[in-house]
Amino acid sequence: MSYNFRHFNARIGVVFQFQADVERLLSWTRPSHTLSFLAVYSFVCLDPYLLPALPMVLLVLAVLVPSFVARHPAPPKGTLSSEQSMGYSAKGPPLAPATTVRPAKELSKDFFRNMRDLQNSMGDFSHAHDKIVELLVPVTNFSDEALSSTVFLFLCGGAVAMTLASHVVPWRLLFLAGGWALVVSGHPAVKPLLAAQHQQHVQPREERAKTWLDRWIADDVILDSAPETREVEIFELQRMSDDAWRRPARRGDGGGGGGGEWEPWLFSPSPYDPLSQPRIAGERPRGSRFFEDVLPPHGWEWSEKKWALDLWSRDWVEERIITGVEVETEGERWVYDIYDDGEDLRTGVVEEQHQQEKSEAGGKLPKARHHPPPSWEEGEDSSERRGRWRRRRWVRLVKRRAAPATVLS
Repeated sequence: MSYNFRHFNARIGVVFQFQADVERLLSWTRPSHTLSFLAVYSFVCLDPYLLPALPMVLLVLAVLVPSFVARHPAPPKGTLSSEQSMGYSAKGPPLAPATTVRPAKELSKDFFRNMRDLQNSMGDFSHAHDKIVELLVPVTNFSDEALSSTVFLFLCGGAVAMTLASHVVPWRLLFLAGGWALVVSGHPAVKPLLAAQHQQHVQPREERAKTWLDRWIADDVILDSAPETREVEIFELQRMSDDAWRRPARRGDGGGGGGGEWEPWLFSPSPYDPLSQPRIAGERPRGSRFFEDVLPPHGWEWSEKKWALDLWSRDWVEERIITGVEVETEGERWVYDIYDDGEDLRTGVVEEQHQQEKSEAGGKLPKARHHPPPSWEEGEDSSERRGRWRRRRWVRLVKRRAAPATVLS
């Protein structure tokens, strides 16, 4: 870092020299230079087609001509040629070496001058940055939502107005008058007059304008006071116990076999229906074991104290286009899987008989025949035997969590 800084500081002098020249030009140190600049600026404003030629003219007048004059200097005063008033002549071979831009030597006067100017520029940038943040950020970061909303409305209205009317605005005259006004305001004789006029006419009206703006914001800008609310869902999954699943089905059983014992499994954001991707891939459902472990989404908080059971099971089944299930329209509103003989094979459960077939077939398990499960509209007398999973939907309202008024970035 020290090496790069030394090299940078030795070469930054040309930038500070250009900055000093611009300051002298705009501060009317040499009025002839400032008026010449205003003349060129006026020509460009009145005829913008001259703008592409401006960089080339500047390159010729500011770089090439001084470099040529440096190699072909005029005779010094007091010589015979100057006494005879022969004038400057560029004829003949070069009389002086070409000028080059060399970096300042370390520990030289120019090196320390560049370091001083660099420190001053860093301080000026820091002050300008803090001033811009102080003036602009509170207006635009919605810490005061009414004020920022007003700025938003004015900017949107101005953008629409300029889109429709920009072609009728005399931009050339505006830039011409604005440039002249800006440069003339920097004249030493004009600055005191502008300061006196500002103190006499503008300052007394600033407080009045601010009062009118605050009153308009309070009367016409309406903000939402209530936070946004949404409904979240969670699915309670239950699984048929292994003993009940392997017992033969009896007419009137509520589950896959005798007794139909259901084991609470978990609360999942997915219904884990027969045709869901995790189910087809043989993956276990993911979720929380208990209701208390279910958390609201990030940036939200609970708006209600308890979960509510969704009594319209058929609606969310139809919205998700779920097939292979039986919907319970009364009671506890469970949605059951329709029994499928190939379910165990699809989920990776291999019975002893299939293990024997695997050994007889030379270590390869024959592929199970996959029968597409019927939809819940097609089920007939499905109460005798159901699938191994059932689920029901719970809902709860959440609201946006209020954030601090100001966040430091």
